[in-house]
Amino acid sequence: MKILYIGFWLLLAILGIVFAALNADKVTLNYHFGEVHIAISLVIAGALFIGACLGVLASLRIVLRTRHELSRLKKRAEMTEKEVLNLRAIPLRDKH
Repeated sequence: MKILYIGFWLLLAILGIVFAALNADKVTLNYHFGEVHIAISLVIAGALFIGACLGVLASLRIVLRTRHELSRLKKRAEMTEKEVLNLRAIPLRDKH
């Protein structure tokens, strides 16, 4: 399994290098305070990185809420199990 992970990351690195080599042309990136000339492959990789970070931030609220709900339900389940064990330990008496 470790070999598959290493192979995957190696393939990804090779594809990245080939992508950067094929897209080495410079583009002008304008922003409010000036402009910069940078390789188009870096612009695309930067946009991909920023998009991934924004995706993580967008899903962070849902993940945190789900983790909180999970811990609340685990505590509730533990309390219910303790209650069931306590009820089973009570001896039954027939008054008839």
